[in-house]
Formats: sequence, C-alpha cells, structure tokens
Amino acid sequence: MVDAARPSPAKFALPVVLSLNAGYVDTAGFLALQGLFTAHVTGNFVTLGAALVYGTSGILLKLLALPTFCAVVVVTRLASYGLSGRGLPVLRTMLILKVALLVVGAALIIGLGPFPKADSLAAIAAGLSLVAAMAIQNAAHRIHLGTAPPTTLMTGTTTQIMIDVADVIRGVKPEQRATVIGRLKRMGANVGAFALGCGAAALFFVAVGGWCFVVPPLVALATVVMRLEAFRGDVG
Repeated sequence: MVDAARPSPAKFALPVVLSLNAGYVDTAGFLALQGLFTAHVTGNFVTLGAALVYGTSGILLKLLALPTFCAVVVVTRLASYGLSGRGLPVLRTMLILKVALLVVGAALIIGLGPFPKADSLAAIAAGLSLVAAMAIQNAAHRIHLGTAPPTTLMTGTTTQIMIDVADVIRGVKPEQRATVIGRLKRMGANVGAFALGCGAAALFFVAVGGWCFVVPPLVALATVVMRLEAFRGDVG
C-alpha cells in the first residue's frame, strides 16, 4: 500500500526526465540547425553574433527564435488561465502540446533535412517548432514545477550545487544538513540528466542523422504519463 502522505516518485523523476529531453533537444537542434539553441535563448545571441561576423547561415532563424520563444510563453500562460477556469488539465495539456510540436519538428527534419543552410523555409519551420516546444516546457516548469530545479538552464543550478558543496565541506548546522543534501541530490540529478541528454543526442546524430529527432517526442510522451502518475487526482 502506498503512503498517501508521501509524494509519488514520479513527481521527483518528472523534472529529471524533462532535463534529459531538454539537453537532447538543445544539442540535436544545435547540430542539425547550424547552431540554434532551442531550449534557451541566451546562446542564440552568441551564435547570432558569430553568424553576422563570419557570414554563416542561420541568421534569420536565430533572430526569429527569441520573439517566438517569448510569444509562446505568453500564449502558454494565458492559455493556462483559460484551461484552469474551465476545470481542464493545464500541465497535462501543455505537455501534450509539447509532444505535438516535437513531432512536427522531427517530421520536418527527417523529411526535408539535412539543412546546409538554416535560413531555408523548412529549416526555419523545424527550428521554430522545437523552440516553441521548449518554450512550453520552460513556461510549464515555472507555472507548475516552480519548487523543482530548472530543467533547461543549468548555469544557476550548477552555481547553487557548488555553493552547497562548499557549505557541506565547511560544515552546516545539523538542522540544515538534510535540506542542503536533498537540494544537492535534486539539482545534481537534473544537471546529470541534462548532460546525459546532450551526450546521447550527439552520439545519435552522428549515428543516424536527422532520425535522432524521433527520440524527443517519445521522451516527452513519457513525461505525460509521468505527470498522470505524479499528480493523479488534481486538475493540473
């Protein structure tokens, strides 16, 4: 018999699997779409600057990535209010939409790729589909998983891990130790999963090219099932 007061293991595993998928999509998108970062927007400013200097392709795609990301986050937030007001499952709907966008991106890359020039219409459509999917994940995390470590941005998480490691080395108060160790485990799992996703995407891209994009929709579909298990009984 499961203890009703104890959170489901799926609730802890869900952010880890989301991190795995984010690392995978970010790396695979970077390799297939001339340096496009799909899971976060910061890197695109850097690669955009490099593309402008060296005259490489992908300038238009990187320019469109930021407004697309922002627009999808806004729409996702507004949609969450509408779904909640109607008693419909918000988080589940977001995750399902993310699956659909990853399927579209995969279909475009497999069917029309590879893309030697990332500013072609097909490449832009594929890239922005992936960006939109990751924007939904970012928004869903902020709205519904705010107490969990970030699933796409690892800089702040890694910084916190190192701070906690330093505190453990120096010595923390007994009443704080469990909190610090628990945070270290959760954040370490997310960073490890993200890194694993990056490595897996690189290996699969070398091995099968665009077919590596079959993986993200399947992993995203698994998160929908995990959400059902983790939050069974609520309307999220």
